[in-house]
Amino acid sequence: MRKIGIAVAVFCFLLSAAAATQATIFGTVQGVVHDPQHLPMPGASVTLKAQDSDWMQAQESKDNGEFAFTAVPVGNYTVTAALKGFRSVEQQVVVRSDTSPVLHFELAIASVNETAVVVAGEPVVTSTDTVTTTTLVSRADVQSTPGADRTNSMAIITSYVPGAYMVHDMLHIRGGHQFSWLIDGVPVPNTNIADNVGPQIDPKDLDTVEVQRGGYDAAYGDRTYGVFNAVPRTGFERQQECEAVLSFGTYYQTNDQINCGGHTQGFAYYGSVNGNRTNLGLETPVAQVIHDAGNGYGGFGSLIFNLNPNNQLRFIVSARQDFFQIPNAGGVEDQPLPYSPEVVAVTPVAASVFFQNDTQREADRYVNFSWVHTFMHNGLLTVSPFYHFNASNYDSSPVDVPNAVTVHRGSTYAGGQTTVTATIARNTLEAGFYGFWQHDDELFGVLFNDGSGNAPINSPVALNGNMEAVWVGDKFQVTPWLTLNGSVRQTHFSTSTVLEDPTSPRAGFAVRVPRLNWILRGFYGQYYQAPPLVTLSGALLGLVNTPNDTASPQQFIPLHGERDTEVQLGVTVPYKGWVLDADWFHTHSHNFLDHGNINYDVGGVPVPTNIYLPLTTQEALIRGFEVTLRSPLLWRRGQVHAAYSNQTAVFRGAVTGGLNTFGFQDGWAPLDHDQKDTLNAGFDVRLPWQSSFDGNVYYGSGFSNGAAKNPDFATLVPAPPQFLSGHTTVDLSASKSFSERFAVAIHALNVFNSHLLIDDSLTFGGFHFIDPREVYGEFRYHFHY
Repeated sequence: MRKIGIAVAVFCFLLSAAAATQATIFGTVQGVVHDPQHLPMPGASVTLKAQDSDWMQAQESKDNGEFAFTAVPVGNYTVTAALKGFRSVEQQVVVRSDTSPVLHFELAIASVNETAVVVAGEPVVTSTDTVTTTTLVSRADVQSTPGADRTNSMAIITSYVPGAYMVHDMLHIRGGHQFSWLIDGVPVPNTNIADNVGPQIDPKDLDTVEVQRGGYDAAYGDRTYGVFNAVPRTGFERQQECEAVLSFGTYYQTNDQINCGGHTQGFAYYGSVNGNRTNLGLETPVAQVIHDAGNGYGGFGSLIFNLNPNNQLRFIVSARQDFFQIPNAGGVEDQPLPYSPEVVAVTPVAASVFFQNDTQREADRYVNFSWVHTFMHNGLLTVSPFYHFNASNYDSSPVDVPNAVTVHRGSTYAGGQTTVTATIARNTLEAGFYGFWQHDDELFGVLFNDGSGNAPINSPVALNGNMEAVWVGDKFQVTPWLTLNGSVRQTHFSTSTVLEDPTSPRAGFAVRVPRLNWILRGFYGQYYQAPPLVTLSGALLGLVNTPNDTASPQQFIPLHGERDTEVQLGVTVPYKGWVLDADWFHTHSHNFLDHGNINYDVGGVPVPTNIYLPLTTQEALIRGFEVTLRSPLLWRRGQVHAAYSNQTAVFRGAVTGGLNTFGFQDGWAPLDHDQKDTLNAGFDVRLPWQSSFDGNVYYGSGFSNGAAKNPDFATLVPAPPQFLSGHTTVDLSASKSFSERFAVAIHALNVFNSHLLIDDSLTFGGFHFIDPREVYGEFRYHFHY
């Protein structure tokens, strides 16, 4: 089986090297230059320049006045059209992946000696060639949003994306916790769930993040709940320049980095190294912060080489190492009170029998290479082989009571991605291939300190698997205001115990409302999400497979992939620089992937362990309404933004794979991470003297209440509430630049110290309190070399 997997990986690589492909960080900017009588103007100089760097392309308009820039990375750009004797015209445009915004430049005759540049209308932010619901976050947002540039922070996602929040130390979006990271347009494969709490990439290394949350075509894979398309810094924003970032704050936290970059016309490079530590690493199970330190270090590198106008080479390398203490309750057992679940009852336990000084060590290595080639018909091809290694090692103190566990996993992925796109007449056609081979080494260990006399368990497992997917699609522009999208993805997934070949069709439409420029969109699609390569053997399998046990019946059964069906409707409304985006979605899931912990029977009493295994639930239903709002620059001083979500995430039925506890949910019940209302509202104010003041307010209506599902409380009248109490946090930051070289900032997170219990589901590591108030200062220094 291993030889077959290696052959598959080699095949993926060779096919990637031979086929035409499109990386998913690129779009196309096209348009026409004409005079006031709408006659085409050939020979006009058209320049496309990134607003945040020196990246630039230039060309002349054709005989019909048209121009087209291909292989344009995601981001904000300024396009200028100029012709001798005419007024130059400038227009701003937002480029999203796999889109082709169209610009119109009307050049009027200039008066004698006139040199002014005319700014034409509002920025172009909408397009009918995509039905994907997208949020775009820039490098400036990373730096200005309070707490967003810390190494382990997900604030750059949660502050701007509706329905995105952190609970039990995991990012959730749209009611799920499976999402894809793409770095430089290339997927980072990871089939495991709930194993890692460390970061995929340091936010300080990001130039732009494009967050797609549903409605994406077959080229973007099968992670239903979200796709994080990370465009890293490249060096085009630098001229042989370095930046040192130093910080220090409460809980002895520091997040430090030094990065350098530079570029010529045909070459750009960027590299960074970073280190971080804190005494507040993970969400705590009680209000006190006990045994909760964390630290890590890593590096990132990017190279871009333009061979000629039609060929570009891109190389990405990333490596991280992280360590976390698992916070504990300091010698007490905690349990929510049924009528006030946000209040925790604590029972002292003798220090000699209660330790739980557990730790987790994580490692991540990632390399990808892309060859980008443009050809006729606005065609774009990219070759992207990749390698990814991810490890998560959980270790207990050997004297932990009632048991001490060891859970080690190392996953290796090797493969490639390939697609081809070309625009012919009114059709934009694409086809592609994506595949990888995976090898997992796992170790499960248990020391029984419960007096049961059970022999220690030490169970190593080696697993192989592979996945391949092919897809085809077409975007047909029926009229300039109507586009129809259709695609289909065929996937093959196999392990020694599972073989699946799902077909996932997807279709959508986008309509531009004349004059208003509103975009109406609709989408229907099916997704398949491959399962983790988890299995049990030996003594551990004997401990788990106890279907007839009266106290703790359970059994491990093979995992199958999650199957999702999504329907989505949305509208984007631009108005004088403001952009309002609203959408409604309905996701029906079969084999919904979740997690649960292993228990075992001691004298008729179920005893829990900290070995968490994936499981799939028969059905889940996630419905929601989302709104985002973003302003232009107001009074030349500031901007505001907001993201709101109202959603319901429920499940029913039996466990269909993984850790089966033989329970059955007869009716729809809230998932452990269900929160009906989530709101983030923020502002960025530019003050005099090169200063700024930024803030973000987060409100959550409360997650589902584990006490309401506790059978010990089932007979209480009235019944415990279905949801925990709502919670609000306020984050603020202020910064000042003293010159082009020096800048300082101070960040205050959770200013009013709203330190509440937000999760008591007991489904992943016990209780979790919202992080207490944190304050830290930051210093930035730029220098040339």
